[in-house]
Amino acid sequence: MPVDPLWNTPKARALAAQRLPGALIRLGREHRSWSLAALGDRLGCSAATVSRLERRSRVFDLTLVHRAAREVGIPLPILVSSLAPPAPSASADTKVTASPHAQEDPMHRRTLLTATATAGPVVLVLGVDQALAATPPPTGRGSLDARMATARDLYDHGTHAKLLAALPGLIADGHAAASSRRELDQARLSCVYSLAASVLNKLGSYEQARLAADRARTWAEVSGSPLASAAAARALAVVLRHQDRTEEAQHLMMAATAQVEATGLRTDALASAYAQMLCTLAYTAARGGRRAEASAMTEEARRAARALPHIAPAGRLFPISPAGVDLYAVGVHWALGDAGAALEVGKNLRPDQFATVERKARLGTDMARAWWALGRPAQTASALLDAYRASPGEVRDRPAIRSVVTELAERHPQTTGVRDLQAAVAKTAG
Repeated sequence: MPVDPLWNTPKARALAAQRLPGALIRLGREHRSWSLAALGDRLGCSAATVSRLERRSRVFDLTLVHRAAREVGIPLPILVSSLAPPAPSASADTKVTASPHAQEDPMHRRTLLTATATAGPVVLVLGVDQALAATPPPTGRGSLDARMATARDLYDHGTHAKLLAALPGLIADGHAAASSRRELDQARLSCVYSLAASVLNKLGSYEQARLAADRARTWAEVSGSPLASAAAARALAVVLRHQDRTEEAQHLMMAATAQVEATGLRTDALASAYAQMLCTLAYTAARGGRRAEASAMTEEARRAARALPHIAPAGRLFPISPAGVDLYAVGVHWALGDAGAALEVGKNLRPDQFATVERKARLGTDMARAWWALGRPAQTASALLDAYRASPGEVRDRPAIRSVVTELAERHPQTTGVRDLQAAVAKTAG
């Protein structure tokens, strides 16, 4: 389809360069001689909402921006340019250091890096927040693929502080690579943002997670990668779910799952993506109280996972397995308020059925939530200690799990295992 000459004009290019997607939407609307109400009718919203969308310099609803952009005909490269974060303000070889001699002192640099990597996750979120606001200069630290593999390994081990310390550099170098306009590089950048959204979700930093997930969706759409698109949609759905926007999360996941299914699931990677998307759909439905839908999606996920390896291969973007589906089922039953059913499914699961430390720990935390719902403090403490031994970060860093530890210590301080759990979490937190 030919591009309307409007989008090659100096005005359109200037608005994209100034990162004003709302102004671009207004330009396209006026070019078509549509009123605010006319575009609002097409989008299913009010004229006032369209007016706010056009006037704002910050994006608050990326889904609405994408829909409006499609309606007025904004080409995807122009839209992506307008949504990109500001370019680095310093040159690639500029170093921000704590000392004027830091550049000449490799030992000092290593000391700074070590201190950063061992800082608490809450402090390190600030560094990621800054990288989301303004892309840092490229680091030139080596292969992006290798560093992404390391970052995923940190996530899989629940080593959240080290992952947060690495993310600003990954975001910077991902943007530098994506400037090649190669689809694979754009998909890599989308995956960087999806990983950032996932860890920020775990830590309860939902505003930053939403921004990272929005960026992941934008770059996935540009790349055309079905796997990157699925990962980005799932990351955003999890944020929406945490923000009690389960209906929006469900609609997003339904559309994204259908897109994965439409590929024909020709590879194991796509089949894994489909099964895990179904699991996320099931859990999202459960959080919205839709019992029948949650049950149906769980069973469909079990069918989809039957042909998958019993241990998910290392490095897979969607590391689901048959046992992994049952682990999701534990969470589904808990979310539906049926802790007994959650424990019934979970009693047949073992840590050695899962490839990653994060999943092994998740078995412990999900079982702990079920025991806690039934008012069984000793079993809750035991399950949390199992999770902690697998990955301290999965207990210490997740607000919902940490609150259970706190309540256990306050209400059942003499119960077996509670003091050991409290001491362990306090030790690693300090």
